[in-house]
Amino acid sequence: PSPRSFQANGASEEALRCEIEELKQKDLALDQEIAQLLSEGYSLEELDKHISLLHEYNEIKDAGQMLLGKLAVIRGVTTKQLYPEYDLELSD
Repeated sequence: PSPRSFQANGASEEALRCEIEELKQKDLALDQEIAQLLSEGYSLEELDKHISLLHEYNEIKDAGQMLLGKLAVIRGVTTKQLYPEYDLELSD
């Protein structure tokens, strides 16, 4: 192996160490957030239900956006132009 490959491996290992440290920090922050929510009276089951509902909402919203996009292509307009027709806010 050339000296360059050792440098590349060293840089890769350092990048991985940094990424691992960042993930550990995110894990800790999430644990703290969960602990705070639990201390505020939320249960794990309730949190799981909210997460499940958010996933479902996002899937439905994605499907709606896809349909609006296809309709916009068929009509030759932008998706944004369809929003008023369906009483949608741009923030939706």
